[in-house]
Amino acid sequence: MKYSSFFGRTTKTLSNDMKLASHKLLHKAGFVRESTAGRYYFLPLGIKVRQKIMNIIRDEMNRAGAQEIITPVLHPIELWKETNRTESVSFELMRIKDRRGAEFALGGTAEEMLVDLVRKFQVSYKDLPFNLYQFSQKFRDEKRARGGLLRVREFMMKDAYSFHADEKDFKTEYKNMWDTYLRIYNKLGLDAVVVEADNGYIGGDYSHEFQAICPAGEDTLFYVKSKDKYYNKEIAPVQAPVLDNEGEEMLEREDVLGQGIIGVQELADFIKIPVEKTTKTLLFVVDKKRYIAAAVRGGYNINETKLKRITGVQTLELADADVIKKLTGAEVGYLGPLGLPDEVEVYYDESTSNRLNFECGANKTDYHSMNVNWGRDLKEPDKFYDFKEAKEGDLYPETGEKYEIYKSIEVGNIFQLGYYYSKKMKGAEFTDQEGKGNPYYMGCYGIGIDRTMATIVEKYHDDKGLIWPKQVAPFDVHLVTLGEDEKVMQESERVYKELQGKGFDVLWDEREGLGAGEKLGDADLIGIPVRLVVSSRSIDQGGVELKYRDKKDSEVLSMEKLLEVL
Repeated sequence: MKYSSFFGRTTKTLSNDMKLASHKLLHKAGFVRESTAGRYYFLPLGIKVRQKIMNIIRDEMNRAGAQEIITPVLHPIELWKETNRTESVSFELMRIKDRRGAEFALGGTAEEMLVDLVRKFQVSYKDLPFNLYQFSQKFRDEKRARGGLLRVREFMMKDAYSFHADEKDFKTEYKNMWDTYLRIYNKLGLDAVVVEADNGYIGGDYSHEFQAICPAGEDTLFYVKSKDKYYNKEIAPVQAPVLDNEGEEMLEREDVLGQGIIGVQELADFIKIPVEKTTKTLLFVVDKKRYIAAAVRGGYNINETKLKRITGVQTLELADADVIKKLTGAEVGYLGPLGLPDEVEVYYDESTSNRLNFECGANKTDYHSMNVNWGRDLKEPDKFYDFKEAKEGDLYPETGEKYEIYKSIEVGNIFQLGYYYSKKMKGAEFTDQEGKGNPYYMGCYGIGIDRTMATIVEKYHDDKGLIWPKQVAPFDVHLVTLGEDEKVMQESERVYKELQGKGFDVLWDEREGLGAGEKLGDADLIGIPVRLVVSSRSIDQGGVELKYRDKKDSEVLSMEKLLEVL
């Protein structure tokens, strides 16, 4: 391909919101352009990389025994209603109606579609198991589309769904996909680690993420070295460092005026106690009909994912000021567990235990209760829970060791779905050996293609530009012509055609009127692994100058030697 006729060239223009290397470089080098927030055009260079990533994934999925299909982008809303997905993901669900008034959801995930497809066939135990996968556009109305391709509203995904007679058979496929994903990421040049994670709105009981450790990542991993085990921040089991109460005596409880002081650090400074002795209490409306108060010690945030699992609720929303005033008589910021009405269920995090003379909201506007103690002022609960958000310095409960913490980017995930969908969708069953109908046992497996591309860029770049691993590079060779005299142009064309004849995919920068600095700068920015230069100097030395993108030195080789090296 001649670069002079190539659509989507390099640019020096960047917008102020481009912070991450992948966002900047893919834009500058001409791989993508933003349409609206979170939606991107993929230009010819970007398409070539995306297709190579997809081909690696396709080869490994086929090797693992999966079969490729494709589903429609528009999902009949009736399918989503069968599983109550219209309620559970309403914040992301995008709907559309056709001219007949039929309503559809833009596909954000495809569990219902695959179950609907499979139940159209009379599947028996003899047909199981099988694994179906596709590459398709996904639509999710993310609240904060940021970071280029790392968090978008429309993206390409490989999603797969397996169907089984029982959990034992499913676990065999789960391990198969686990190993398949590790091979995929190894081929892509990403050293992904496997992380225990939450299933979120996908459903099921357990899942694992594949995370690439990267300083630019928005995920936080908690690593237990003795167990060689990673947890996502959302589910990392946490033991708070124990407070030392030795020598401290129980003091008389009192309510202290702290007008307008509601932040735990500000409060701790005001009443001169360690922040660990303050208590953060939040009130939630659950499933739109019940109330839950959750208390955690100061310095921690409440992890709503953990709290949902503990309480077994579907939806969890912070109560507004009117609800708090109605139930406690106080304004926002002064809520505490003391004297709450019976209709409010109270859950305590384990970090609130083993404290003497601690603080909590007095349920009176502008007041905080001091020197609160278990047994005397508050009934100690039968059980303390772990619903705090993990942070640096926290301990792994099983061993008591401090977590090691890493930033990372999620590049894939695998989920156990079990009977979550098949029991909700009528007719989603297979015929067993006795002729009876049984629901399928399912799993699902996803890889974000565009996010994976951005992650590769985050790992492979320098201050000059991209450094693509050869297996996903848009071209095999970047040929640069320096000089415009006839001899140089003829030699460049000869090299170009000979490389093509040998099966190499070549990008030839034969543009006129540009200096060496601009052309070589573009070559570094685009990041193709092999750069060849034809110039008067290389011709005088009897060959073509070869330089690898990730090396400093170059050398001039004869055409015969060059082909041998390549």
